[in-house]
Amino acid sequence: MTTITTAQGVSGYLAAVIALAFSSPSLAAVVTQASLSEDGSQLTLNTDEGRVSLTAYGEGTLAVTYHLDGELPSFAIAEDAPLGQASLSEIDGGWRLQLPDLRAEIQAEPLRISFYRGEQLLTAEAPGLISPALDRNPSGGESWQGQTGTGFAFSLSDGEQLLGGGQRVLGMDRRGLRMPLYNKASYGYGNHAEQMYYSLPAVLSDRHYLLAFDNSASGWLDIGASEPDRLSFEAISGRQSYLISSGTDYPELIENFTATVGRQPLPPRWSLGNYASRFGYRSEAETRDVVAQFQQQDIPLDAVVLDLYWFGPDIKGHMGNLDWDRRNWPDPEGMISDFAAQGINTMIITEPFILTSSSNWQAAVEANALAVTADGQPQTFDFYFGNTGLLDVFSDAGQQWFWQAYQRLLEQGISGWWGDLGEPEVHPDGTLHQLSASNQLVRGDEIHNAYGHQWAKMVFNGLKQAQPQQRPMVMMRSGFVGSQRYGMIPWTGDVDRSWAGLQPQVQLSLQMGMLGLGFTHSDLGGFAGGEQFDSELYTRWLQYGVFQPVFRPHAQEHIAPEPIFADETTKAIVRDFIKLRYRLMPYLYSAVYQNSLTGLPLMRPLLMEDNRLFGVDDAYRFGDAMIVAPVTDKGVTQVTFDLPQGVYFDWFSGKRYQGGQRVSVPVSLTTIPVLIEAGKFVPLVADHNHAGDYSSEQLTLHYYHDDGVTEGSGQMYEDDGHDPNAIVNGRYEKLEFISQFNQQANQLRFTFSRQGGYDGMPATRQLTLRLHQVGSVAAVSVDGHPVPFTQQGNDLQLSLRWQQASLQLTLQRQ
Repeated sequence: MTTITTAQGVSGYLAAVIALAFSSPSLAAVVTQASLSEDGSQLTLNTDEGRVSLTAYGEGTLAVTYHLDGELPSFAIAEDAPLGQASLSEIDGGWRLQLPDLRAEIQAEPLRISFYRGEQLLTAEAPGLISPALDRNPSGGESWQGQTGTGFAFSLSDGEQLLGGGQRVLGMDRRGLRMPLYNKASYGYGNHAEQMYYSLPAVLSDRHYLLAFDNSASGWLDIGASEPDRLSFEAISGRQSYLISSGTDYPELIENFTATVGRQPLPPRWSLGNYASRFGYRSEAETRDVVAQFQQQDIPLDAVVLDLYWFGPDIKGHMGNLDWDRRNWPDPEGMISDFAAQGINTMIITEPFILTSSSNWQAAVEANALAVTADGQPQTFDFYFGNTGLLDVFSDAGQQWFWQAYQRLLEQGISGWWGDLGEPEVHPDGTLHQLSASNQLVRGDEIHNAYGHQWAKMVFNGLKQAQPQQRPMVMMRSGFVGSQRYGMIPWTGDVDRSWAGLQPQVQLSLQMGMLGLGFTHSDLGGFAGGEQFDSELYTRWLQYGVFQPVFRPHAQEHIAPEPIFADETTKAIVRDFIKLRYRLMPYLYSAVYQNSLTGLPLMRPLLMEDNRLFGVDDAYRFGDAMIVAPVTDKGVTQVTFDLPQGVYFDWFSGKRYQGGQRVSVPVSLTTIPVLIEAGKFVPLVADHNHAGDYSSEQLTLHYYHDDGVTEGSGQMYEDDGHDPNAIVNGRYEKLEFISQFNQQANQLRFTFSRQGGYDGMPATRQLTLRLHQVGSVAAVSVDGHPVPFTQQGNDLQLSLRWQQASLQLTLQRQ
């Protein structure tokens, strides 16, 4: 039996919801009974207004749900999230629920939940649900004036700083802001944007807790804007649930949170390489020529990306065909095969709109694959590309029909998947979707923000079943809390091709990464507009791209985004940086491994090391060893930024910088500030043209020394680059690097060890050690045997064969 929850319209539906429990502060519930499940994973509170549950996940997360009839399923919580084990005890006037990293204290009358870590109060929930008077609709659609929504409110501490809300260009500390929660295109944005492609109903506090609201409906996130000491989440309707996570520090907090909502699975190694991408290649001949030019001009390449011209000769009128325009692409199967033989992966765009003018319109209608109106007919509407319907990715029928197109393309050899316009970009009021899990018809406003999330889930699960030996690569620009568990790689949308467009890109990636989306990246070079090629802007953007998760230049075609079309001076600089990206692959891949294990993002804000740097968005830590400060202004000769505590060395010049202060780093057009922390290791491999040529048989290991750092460490993760079960099945090798400095003996000792293995791993490596700032060295020995070395200034270099499980290197200084 189908349950229709929203056919009576917004106002009628809200009245029905509010008539249920937990909708008004004046109806604050009284707890009549509390019971903990036998396994300690769930506390159930029976109240005079309904049932409330607190479910424990892992060691530091609780999901709090106010249960209503016909409630929507959770989109945020991972299907395999590990349940926790909590203990329950009575306290005066209520109960205490204890996890290792989080405690909830529950007041019975009226129901109010406060959250602690140790003895520190993190935040406290206002009694019951709130029923705010909604203001303007964040979708830009019908007015919400005079209507009432639902949500939660929490206390904020004096001086508390919070990031959150997802993609916005509003600064790092979002306190004092009221932000719309409605995924919405933001074409040509620059250094200010209040609403963008990927909103997140979540905040992370400098008190080391994270709140995420498990409600995908249109709404608002108010972080002390309306009331300075109050955080509120407001939605038109939807699931009444939130997650709260805590940890002793930021890495533990992120680990606890992502254990519940899911982590990014390892992507294929090729996805970290260089892409040829534009809007867009118009024919097979043009695409073949572009790939050939990358090879001829000695620029590494791992993927070519086909925008919407693959299914039609024009921008308008063809979306939804989901098949090749054979006039311009006479042999796509042969092209894809030829590229694969050269180590180049073909990636293709799809959109969830089926135009009524497309060849698939009638088939989609007959398959019941489209979202509908209240009378059960396909919802049609006009938007930029034509008159269209919207695929219902929430329904079984919609998913099965849509997947058929992916299956066809998969069989033709496509290996990368790009989902665009998945906010969805147009989502008319009154659109209804069928939830296959619960057989409910749900209004689009209730699940709008989970559309891209559900689409990614469909593609990811389909690829896992169709290609169980391959890692999926799924790139989309919109989603929800936890979308990373479906391999989603988000980008920051149609940014303006200007300095104003480049400037917020670090901020956007840092905000998203701290909330689980660690692969967020930008269209390198900028996407929208621009009157002529700006060599300096292009160079600076691509230099930054080396140190972001994905390296993909992409833009409107009137100014070519590919480096092969740049002038020779620009091309030479950019070529060197792209090659640096490829040499850094073991360093980058090790950060990806960390992300998949713990959720720790690749780009890490400096607030993780010092809360006084909470607002810093012009520099960041990239992986374990590097601090990067991209050049984002025209004509600069030095970049000034804050450094966390420690000692750092310039990658390009070797100059030493003392941390814990603002520093100014000189730059030329061929350099940007990349500082390596003393005591850290950076592994590099030889130049290679694509991921298929990757090898660590020739391994160079850089180490940066300072006498004030007595211990250092690093690691390198390696596998075959495509096995989706490499980690769980132990098919990988991990190299560990440890340094110890004995000041009394004036001796520096290194221990290098390797463990594990996988098919195709190097049996032995030629290891070149580049040891920086080690001082004047009298002798070097490996496992007690003297070895030759060369020294230039305070830097030392030596080469040795590494095939044993471990080796020890000793430097005796003069």
